[in-house]
Amino acid sequence: MPSASSRIRDTARRTLSLAPGRVDHIPAFRIAVGLAIPMAVLLLTDRAEWAMYVGFGAFTGIYSRYEPTGMRFRRQCLAGGILTACVTLGAVLAQVGESMPPVAESWLALVVGAVVAGAAATVVLVTGLKPGGAIFPLFAVAAVGAAPPAAPIGAAFLVAGSCAALCVLLGLLGHWAGERHPGADVRAAREQFTRGRLGTEFARFAIAALAAGVLGLLSGLPFPYWAQIAAIAPLAAPGRTLQVERGLHRALGTTLGIVTTAFLLSFPAEAWQLVVWVVVLQFVAELYVLRNYAFALLFITPLALLMVQLAHPQPTGPLLAARVLETLIGSAVGIAVVVVGALWGRRGDRRARTS
Repeated sequence: MPSASSRIRDTARRTLSLAPGRVDHIPAFRIAVGLAIPMAVLLLTDRAEWAMYVGFGAFTGIYSRYEPTGMRFRRQCLAGGILTACVTLGAVLAQVGESMPPVAESWLALVVGAVVAGAAATVVLVTGLKPGGAIFPLFAVAAVGAAPPAAPIGAAFLVAGSCAALCVLLGLLGHWAGERHPGADVRAAREQFTRGRLGTEFARFAIAALAAGVLGLLSGLPFPYWAQIAAIAPLAAPGRTLQVERGLHRALGTTLGIVTTAFLLSFPAEAWQLVVWVVVLQFVAELYVLRNYAFALLFITPLALLMVQLAHPQPTGPLLAARVLETLIGSAVGIAVVVVGALWGRRGDRRARTS
């Protein structure tokens, strides 16, 4: 059994090293184009406040990398439908929140976000969507719901859905650009999940999101949904050791990514300049996200924050400080859920052996 020191060395090595590349520039370019085209349309129509609708719809392109083209089409259609539904639900929450006291609005958003996290993670598990987990669905519903209404609910649905459809089309075209899977005729294995397994998956994500959101809200920080996102980020990694590492990477990468964000926001910028940075950051993030998660967060963090700034500008200092603190809260909650789940599982195993 490896010693504690060797495990620490292995963790440090994985944190500081890059996994081998897999022609990452091809899907990264496809994903960036799926974001760049609708963002350009927003600039031309003077609708920068719709940036989050576009961004979350365009996240459809992130799903189903390195998979057969037919499988990518089906799975991206599913992912696009989920993300469009989440954007629409977020738009509903934003509209409803206008007529609610701020405290009630915040609690409603936390509960809805937790349910969405659990439900999305369960659907992703059953369907085999990659990337796993529920970061993008939760981010979509929470971020759109937390911002003031930027458009009618129907417009949010159409914008997100159109961007998702564009990304599905680009996913098909990616086949001819060289984004082929080496086993393109292989059928995906269908794993059967018990109700208990699905219930556990729902509970893990929902409890982590709810607990982190409550702590974020009680702390007085302005964006508790960031704590929710950080809490569920580790839970999709395979195995508890990697889940704990993912939580640590989330905290470390986000903290360092704030430095990148602070630099980019230190200069006065027009909307078109922010859009250029968002597209470039999306491309670079996709180059590295499968090779080193912590390193990719140097680009993912400013990408997310610049997108929020486009749609709903905030004072830079409090925005960056809140992002760090809420990420630390969420990462701690996520790691705690992993540890408690491990202890609970061992206890159940001991009971099964003694019964």
